[in-house]
Parts: sequence; C-alpha cells; structure tokens
Amino acid sequence: MDIRCKYMDQSNLISIIMPVKNTEKYLTDCLNSILHQTHEHWELIAVDDHSTDGSLSILREYASKDSRITVHPSKAENITAALETGYEVITGEFVTRMDSDDMMHPSKLVVLLEALINNPEYKIAAGSVRYFTDEGQVGDGFLKYARWLNAIASENSYWDHVYRECVIPSACWIMRRQDFDSIGGFHSDLYPEDYDLCFRIFQAGYKVVGIEDQIHHWRDRSDRASRTMKQYSDNRFFEIKIQYFKSTTYNSERSLIIWGAGKNGKDLAKVLQEHRLRFEWVCDNENKVGKHIYGVELNKPKILIDSKDPQVLIAVANPKERIEIETYLNSLGLTPSQDYWFFL
Repeated sequence: MDIRCKYMDQSNLISIIMPVKNTEKYLTDCLNSILHQTHEHWELIAVDDHSTDGSLSILREYASKDSRITVHPSKAENITAALETGYEVITGEFVTRMDSDDMMHPSKLVVLLEALINNPEYKIAAGSVRYFTDEGQVGDGFLKYARWLNAIASENSYWDHVYRECVIPSACWIMRRQDFDSIGGFHSDLYPEDYDLCFRIFQAGYKVVGIEDQIHHWRDRSDRASRTMKQYSDNRFFEIKIQYFKSTTYNSERSLIIWGAGKNGKDLAKVLQEHRLRFEWVCDNENKVGKHIYGVELNKPKILIDSKDPQVLIAVANPKERIEIETYLNSLGLTPSQDYWFFL
C-alpha cells in the first residue's frame, strides 16, 4: 500500500504546534519540509511569539495558500505560552511540536504515527535526529548529544538515562491527545520546558517506542536559544533533575549518596541541601577524603559496601572515571536506573 495513503483517515489527523520567533531566515525551508510530508493529513498551528522580523508575513503567506496552516498570536512572550496558545486550538487526535528553524524528513510524520499505532502498549513514539548547519561545522557538543540520543532510541532505553540529559528530542515525538492531556499538555512552570515535559512523561510511567530513522533535522546556528539564552548557561539543570528525582524516584528509607566532589558534585550537593535531602558523600580524591564540605564528610567509595540499599547520584563528567565508577557499582550488585544514576 502507498505509505502516503495508509494512515489518511480522519481519525489520524496530526496537530503540529510550532512557536515562531524571529526565524525569517529559516522559516521557508521549515514550512516546505512540512508541506512535503508523505502523511498529508495534518494541521499546522503556527504561533507567532512576538516576532519583529518578517516571520509573521511568511506564515500568513503560507496560510493563505494552504488551509491546513493557521496562524495565531501568542498569549504571552515566551515559548511555553506559545505552545499553550497553539494547543488550545488543535483538532487532531495526535499531537506533536515543531521548531521553526528546523526541518522534517519527508517521512517524519508517517514514521512517528506508524510506530505509535503499531505499538499500542506505548504512549509516545520518538525518532532519531541529526544536526546540520549553514555556518561551517556543527559543534562537537551537539554532535555528541545527537549520537547519544540516537543510541537511546535504538536501544529503547529512555528512562535509564533520564537524569543525565533530556532523552526525548523536543520536536521529534508524537502522542495521542488524550495521553498528552493526562500529563498536563504543554503547561509548565519549570525550565527547560522540553525537559520538564520529558520528566512528566517519565513520572506518568509512559513507555516510549524509539525509532532509529533520523527523521528530524536540527539546525545548529550561532544564535540558537541553547547558545544564547541565559537559562541554558548551566546546562546541567540540577534543579529540575532533583525536583523530579525527589518526587518520582527518591526513597527516604534508602541511603542517598553523591559520588564526586568536584564542581559538579558540590553544585549538586547544594541543590540537595536546598531540597532538605540528607546525603552521604564519596569521592576518589585522597586529598579530599576526611574533609567536610557544606557540613558533610567526604568518604572513600568503600562505604558503599555497608550502605543500606543505597541510591547513588554520580556527578562525575570524565568518561574514563564514569566507566570505572559504573564497573565498581555493578560489582557491588547495584543496578543502573534502580540503584545509581548519572546526573551529567
């Protein structure tokens, strides 16, 4: 059967919410990639977030030529408000979002939809991604992040890594509207909004079906939000991680332990103390063992041998050290994502 027609019945309408803010330079490519989708039964809810360039004119031009595209002013000047504005007017059974500087692979919508329909035990389908740029080379950090995300999709191991970084690409997922409603939709008081959504999906216990196809194309550019907004200046996001760890994973009857006493470990310790969570602290640095930081004594990792059912938060960034730590914890019979988590 022609894949273009396989899921075209009325019940399979996909609502795409797309906030737009000053992306005139990239918007035509983005919109054309949506128009070229092999799944044609979609509606694009484009929300202008107070653009000061020609973005709104481009949106109106496309909307005048294709009735599937509608344009709406955001009720406030921020991305969460823009997403909420768009969600209020959708009519589809399925919902996804799009970023107005990115591009879709032609089969993106049908691949996401097919994965969700064919796997009814899953509440969300998420695809793989690739970065591209018009400005030389993609940054190493973004390439590393994409490889990591795509490996997770291939392994379907989303919740094993949720406290490390956001495991669901912000514009490469699809959900049924009723399931999305049940976790609060786009409403969020936390930042980053996409990581908050990811955690709410995790908290609800939703299973994610991963897709190996690189169906979403992320644009790396010098003025992208993750490079310029102050909210991204500290991309460890310890505050949101601990909020959800505390409400979703933490067990007060188990001992809580931080591994690592460098800057990352110290900053994580501060957040734990702000949330009034008592913890023990271990590190491999002999010069620090026995000393106190923030009133907590630093111990050698061997205290884990006698710890009562520990929950270990690892705040170590060095790849070699991370492997050594994981090997040691596994030797103690501890299990990743049940007994220990990487927070970087």
